[in-house]
Amino acid sequence: MCQSFSFFCHMGVAKQIRRATTPSTMEQAPTRPLTVLGIETSCDETAAAVLRLEASGPEILGEVIASQFDDHAAYGGVVPEIAARAHADACDGVVRETLKQAGVSLSEIDGFAATSGPGLIGGVMVGMMTAKALATATGKPFIGVNHLEGHALSPRLSETVSFPYLLLLVSGGHCQFIQVRGLGDYKRLGSTIDDAVGEAFDKTAKVLGLGFPGGPAVERCARTGDPKAIPLPRPLLDRPGLDMSFAGLKTAVLREAQSRELNTQSLADICASFQQAVCDVLVEKSRRAMAILRADIPSGQSPAFVIAGGVGANTALRSSLTALCEDEGFSFHAPPLKWCTDNGAMIAYAGALRLSQGDVSDLALSARPRWPLDEEAAATAPVFGGGKRGAKA
Repeated sequence: MCQSFSFFCHMGVAKQIRRATTPSTMEQAPTRPLTVLGIETSCDETAAAVLRLEASGPEILGEVIASQFDDHAAYGGVVPEIAARAHADACDGVVRETLKQAGVSLSEIDGFAATSGPGLIGGVMVGMMTAKALATATGKPFIGVNHLEGHALSPRLSETVSFPYLLLLVSGGHCQFIQVRGLGDYKRLGSTIDDAVGEAFDKTAKVLGLGFPGGPAVERCARTGDPKAIPLPRPLLDRPGLDMSFAGLKTAVLREAQSRELNTQSLADICASFQQAVCDVLVEKSRRAMAILRADIPSGQSPAFVIAGGVGANTALRSSLTALCEDEGFSFHAPPLKWCTDNGAMIAYAGALRLSQGDVSDLALSARPRWPLDEEAAATAPVFGGGKRGAKA
């Protein structure tokens, strides 16, 4: 499909599709059902989904995810070059199988959406080029989707969550609090100033020799451990505000691992203590974020808290945040576990919402390794600073 796109471009067939620039704070129900194919290739999963958006909400007609766990396991983490090659090998087949599962043909697809960033640039390009090729071949729109927007909207795949709501986005590459005010309307409230919490989980698993992927491995090991056994730090918990830090916690785990004999029980204790430290930080920061959001909730609307991203699948964290929501009078929302990690359904949904408002992308749209949801905050108050490839957070 990528070769097909190159051919069409050189033949001058590629259409320049206008992209709307004004975000909408309230999504509008589609005037007719829209069927969108979404492709996700930002990290180590090649995923696709066909979604039908009706006035009553989204319906997933088919979805396929091809994992790269075996490709990266020997390295203890994702290797970008290996990931990009694996996406190139798998993407066409994943799309073909998704269409077959959905029982639709290409002619029945109204638009083709793909993650356009942030993420590992090689993988992002594979998904984008596939979607662009399909859009060109069928004469249908292409929609470039912010991967983080997909996560931000993912709980709405399975239930109704009214805007605005408070989002805790926790994944391998991102950890931030965002006020989700509507489609394309996001306000960053706080962020990690160094490592994302998912990265800390992965590095902890690597230090302890627990294997890949790290998050599930640490959670499994923690089940038989004592969360009070190891005195680990809670970075930035003693400071006001919502910014977070997990680099020091990761280093503390390394020191504990080096200072003791590692056996089944000590590994479990370290994992349980690490997981508890993460929960303590995120719960307290979430409590502070809830206080900020309350001021912006319309009269009569119940405040909602959403957790999304791969770390949102952690049961200990979900349990802690559910209890916090009960204490603070917030409703708790999270996507089903299959939509916590990277998936095509969330990309198809974000793409369908944008398509319903006529917000589509030019085929010249470039992949973005960095693409903050709140671009104004990233420009005026960057957490990590800028760079040649744009804002990092």
